[in-house]
Amino acid sequence: MSKITEYFKDTKMELKHVIWPGRSQTLYYTLIVIVLSVLVAYYLGIFDFIFSKGLEKLLP
Repeated sequence: MSKITEYFKDTKMELKHVIWPGRSQTLYYTLIVIVLSVLVAYYLGIFDFIFSKGLEKLLP
């Protein structure tokens, strides 16, 4: 049981060294993630559409 307690104490000490991002930086990074997710979804959607049309033409 002492190893678990020691682990949590060490974790708490390490979290004091973390530099947490501010509100504006968090919002900026969130916006970047959303935009990139939409772009990747659009990109994959285009290829899905192209491949499905190609398969429709190949298969009767």
